[in-house]
Amino acid sequence: MTNLNLKKPIVFFDLETTGINIAKDRIVEISILKIHPNGNKESKTWLVNPEMEIPKEVSEIHGITNEKVVTEPTFNELAPEVSKLIEGCDLAGFNSNRFDIPLLAEEMLRAEINFDMNDRIAVDVQVIFHKKEQRTLSAGYQFYCNKELTDAHSAEADTKATYEILLAQLEKYEDLENDIASLGAYSTHKKRADFAGFILFDEDDDEIFTFGKHKGKKVKEILQKDKGYYHWIQNADFPLYTKKVLAQIKERSNSKKKESTLEDLQNKFNQKF
Repeated sequence: MTNLNLKKPIVFFDLETTGINIAKDRIVEISILKIHPNGNKESKTWLVNPEMEIPKEVSEIHGITNEKVVTEPTFNELAPEVSKLIEGCDLAGFNSNRFDIPLLAEEMLRAEINFDMNDRIAVDVQVIFHKKEQRTLSAGYQFYCNKELTDAHSAEADTKATYEILLAQLEKYEDLENDIASLGAYSTHKKRADFAGFILFDEDDDEIFTFGKHKGKKVKEILQKDKGYYHWIQNADFPLYTKKVLAQIKERSNSKKKESTLEDLQNKFNQKF
């Protein structure tokens, strides 16, 4: 079987949750498979007390009930260990760009642990799969690995299956480069500034809003023209990571504005004397 060509560790992970609302739902199980450049592997799986009710219809999907997690640690308690395990690693999963990474970011920020994707690459095996074959995880496991995913919706089984699928994809498709940066680029649809897709990058590599009355407009321009919009987003029901990204853009814009003002004053001073 093909081995991943790694320059640094990569973490395959999967979440089982109370639902699919990134801003409101919580993790009930997290499984991590960490692959080191030398091929060594570490794996860890936790059940998590979400501190909220798990809807019956959700429990019927992943099999995790309120009774099963009531005595388990909360994510706030687990967050430091999870953060340490994934520190300095690229991230991979199945539908991870749209769900697992955004929800993990929310939980980390809620636990007051900084989380961002700076110096990380995200590889979404589902995107590669959909671009190539248009199937589900269970079908993908059967298609690529000729195995039946008997424990689907178990975070640990899904995590290991995702890792095996990526290795099989590298063997099957000659045009897929065994390089995490290339796989990350291939498994990304649009370049997002935040995880939820409320802020994307345009062709000039500037952040733009993708919703509301300022849809398609540059964020830095709107922050100057409509200052109330920033405060509305920060106080509304947007994901924490989206709010964090917006605050970073505002801080960066203010810094550039100060630099420009100082430069203008210096130029006027030089002209005067």
